[in-house]
Amino acid sequence: METVFTAELEPFLNAVAGRMSLYVPKKVGEYYVYSRYDAEAACPVEFSNIRTCTPVKEYLFPLQELAAVFPDPVEPPEIKPFAVFGLKDCDLRSIEVLDKVFLEDDFEDPFYVARRDNMFIISTDCFDPAESCFCNIMGGGPFPQKGFDLNLSQVEGGFLVEVGSKKGQEFVANNAQLFTAPPEDAVEQRDKIRAEAKSTLEKQNARLEWEKPIGRMMHETRESQVYDEEAKSCVECQACTRVCPTCHCFFLYDTKQADYFGKMKMWDGCMRMSYAAVAGGENPRKLLGGRLRHRLMHKFAYFFDRYGIDMCVGCGRCIDAESGAVDIRRILDKLSEELRDKKKAKVAR
Repeated sequence: METVFTAELEPFLNAVAGRMSLYVPKKVGEYYVYSRYDAEAACPVEFSNIRTCTPVKEYLFPLQELAAVFPDPVEPPEIKPFAVFGLKDCDLRSIEVLDKVFLEDDFEDPFYVARRDNMFIISTDCFDPAESCFCNIMGGGPFPQKGFDLNLSQVEGGFLVEVGSKKGQEFVANNAQLFTAPPEDAVEQRDKIRAEAKSTLEKQNARLEWEKPIGRMMHETRESQVYDEEAKSCVECQACTRVCPTCHCFFLYDTKQADYFGKMKMWDGCMRMSYAAVAGGENPRKLLGGRLRHRLMHKFAYFFDRYGIDMCVGCGRCIDAESGAVDIRRILDKLSEELRDKKKAKVAR
C-alpha cells in the first residue's frame, strides 16, 4: 500500500467529516476521551500522543442496546458510515479480539457486523507512551502495522499517511488535492520517532520478564494465593472491565414497553459479585480473589487456548482506572516469582 503526505490536519479531518460522522480525541484534564468532531469548534483537534482512556469497543459493542423484541423480531438498526480518528496499535489489536468473539465460528452478532462494516479506522502513532503502557510485552508496539484504513504519523511540516485498506485507498483517491508525495526525509523522521517510542517502552518494561509464557504460567499457578492477596486492595469498582478494550461480557434483561417486550443487552463484568450467580442463589465465585483469578485466566489463558491470540493488549487502561491498587503486571510478576521459587526448591531437593 502507498504512503502519502498531508501538510495540515484540519482539511484532512474536514474531508472525512464531510462524508461520515467523525470522532476524535479530546483532552480532558490529563486524559483523552472521544468526542464528535466539530469543524466549527475553536479548539483544534490534538494529535494525541497516547490512547484515549475510553475504549474503542463502545463504537462496536455499545454499553446498552436493544437485542430482541417480542412479538416481532428486531432488525439491526441502520448504521451509517462513521470514522474514529486517533486509534493506537493497542486499539486495533483490541478490535481483532472483538472480531474473534462477534464475527467468527458459529455465531455472528448482526449488530456488531453492521457497525464493523461501516467503521472507517484512522489510526495514529504513539510518540510518548505512559508508564502504564506495556503493549510491547503483549506483542504490540507504539505504532500500528495492520488493521487500519489510514494511519497518520506526525513529522516535520505535516503528516505521513499510510494506506492500509481498499477503503483508505478510495479516500485518498477521492481527495487527491489533500495529498502530495512524502518529503525526502519524512519517512526517516517517522522511523526515528517510532524507534524512540519503542525504546521508551522497552526500557520501562525491561523488568517484565516472566519464568514461562504467560498462558502456561497462568495454568500452572491457577491455585496460587496471590489472587487473594492482591484482591485485598480491590474495591470492586469494576473500572478495569469497563475501560478494557477487549472485555466483552454482557447480560440480557427484559423490559416491558407499551406494546411490546424488549430484551436489552448491556455490558457486564466478571468482577461483579453476582456475575457468576446461578438459579437457586448459588455462586461459585463469591470471593473476590476467585473473581480476580477468573478475570486474569480469561485474559491470559482461556482466550489464547481458544483463539490463539492474547486477550490483553497491554494498553494499561485498567492500571490507570483502578480505584484500588490492582496492577496486573505486579500479579504476573508474583506468579512468575512463585514458579521460580518452586523451581529452586525442586533443584535443592
